[in-house]
Amino acid sequence: MATARVTSSWQGGFQAEVTVANPGTTRLNGWTVTWTRAGGQTVDSLWNGRLTQTGTAVSVDDVGWNGTLAPGASGSFGYTASGSAATPELTCRAR
Repeated sequence: MATARVTSSWQGGFQAEVTVANPGTTRLNGWTVTWTRAGGQTVDSLWNGRLTQTGTAVSVDDVGWNGTLAPGASGSFGYTASGSAATPELTCRAR
């Protein structure tokens, strides 16, 4: 499960944090979070993840050290983006 929240915004951009949680009963060994950017948005920088952008599709993979989550545990990554501050609808899957 992944949730996003805007932590700061300014004219023409914003910063967001995404929390990845393991609600299951077994260890999660790697995750990928995906979403579709709103019109005009561009992810400019990202930390605690590996970013791939193709067209409006955004994909973020764990960076190894934050990919293993025990049951009930969570981790996070953050990003800055250009465009309007809008929290995306996220999809999260185990790898």
